[in-house]
Amino acid sequence: MLQALDTWPILPVILTSTPTQPFHMKWGQRWDNMVSALESEHHNRICEIYIDNMTKYRWDRFAAAMQKPFPELKYLEVLLYAYGDVPVLPVSFLGGSAPCLRTLKLRSISFPSIPNLLLSASGLVALSLQEIPNSGYISPDTMATALTVMIRLESLCLQFRSPGSRPDPASRPLPPPTRFVLPALTKLIFNGVHEYLEDLLAQLDAPLLYYLYITFFMGHNFDLPQLHRLIGHTEAFKTFEHAKVLIFNTTVRLRFFPQRRTVDDPRLLELRISCSRLNLQLSSLAQVCSSFPHIPNVKELEIRESNYLGSSQWKDDMENAQFLELLHPFAALRDLYLTRGIAQRVCGALQELSGERATEVLPALRNLFLQGSSLQPIQEAMVPFVAARQLSGHPLVVDHWEN
Repeated sequence: MLQALDTWPILPVILTSTPTQPFHMKWGQRWDNMVSALESEHHNRICEIYIDNMTKYRWDRFAAAMQKPFPELKYLEVLLYAYGDVPVLPVSFLGGSAPCLRTLKLRSISFPSIPNLLLSASGLVALSLQEIPNSGYISPDTMATALTVMIRLESLCLQFRSPGSRPDPASRPLPPPTRFVLPALTKLIFNGVHEYLEDLLAQLDAPLLYYLYITFFMGHNFDLPQLHRLIGHTEAFKTFEHAKVLIFNTTVRLRFFPQRRTVDDPRLLELRISCSRLNLQLSSLAQVCSSFPHIPNVKELEIRESNYLGSSQWKDDMENAQFLELLHPFAALRDLYLTRGIAQRVCGALQELSGERATEVLPALRNLFLQGSSLQPIQEAMVPFVAARQLSGHPLVVDHWEN
């Protein structure tokens, strides 16, 4: 390979190495050729590096080869799938500077000195740090400082491996008097504890954001004023009047949609909470919804449970009442769609609201759609509730939902 480089014109070099490449040579030979190019005098021609699923035992040679400047490097992607101890990038990685870098993607790699490298990479367009281990923790204040130079950044992904990313409460700074603007940022993906995101968002604004995908580890007090501010001030989200709640074995998801959404619409607003206990899922989501922007404007809501969520996981009647707490902020909701398992619990909670209390929750609700072929007992149980709504001037139609 290196002899071939000597005979070629001086052209940019792209290095790609994945175990599934459909090449005739074996994975080990491809890897050796790639690292030889990194070690060679031709390294200053390398403009893109793609490494997918590199094994840890090959790490030392790679890390050693990358401890010098790569003046033409614009794209770097190194993805590991290590679930125990993770490799560490040295301080001298890329010579400590990457002024031409446009895209940086790292997964399952500890890089304690990355803030210094990021301060030199003012031209970054996409930054993705996935499965950040505890040993590679970067404080929100340090990350915010690095982001201040990235006026071209369009996509930011920060995904921590564990709740070890939780900032020390004693060291959390007060919000600054002014926030810096990321003028090009359109996409933000975050996975970690909500305190970290709050501390980061307290220092920045992103007026052009249209894609927001947040996953929180389980917490006890989801106070999210900075996230609410960011969403409330984002123009792209202001037409989101439809929502969906998805309940899975290990996560609960809240997703918003615009009134008229096309297949190619890039906008997304989704929040997830990772938790395997259903009662904690519901209480956490209810806490988030109680002050979440757009909730008061939602006209249509769909609540689904996973097909793998068995009835045995609903341990008692406590979840029924929790659904009322979850639904309470949806004051403008007109249409509510419920899958079979959810319908039994939501309707079980609603039918307990009789007389004047029938309009305490979902006062604007006009249509309740229930999924399933044997819902007659539920519909019959709802008759007193429907009658109470009729008497109060808030008529409700209960219908079957085919989906």
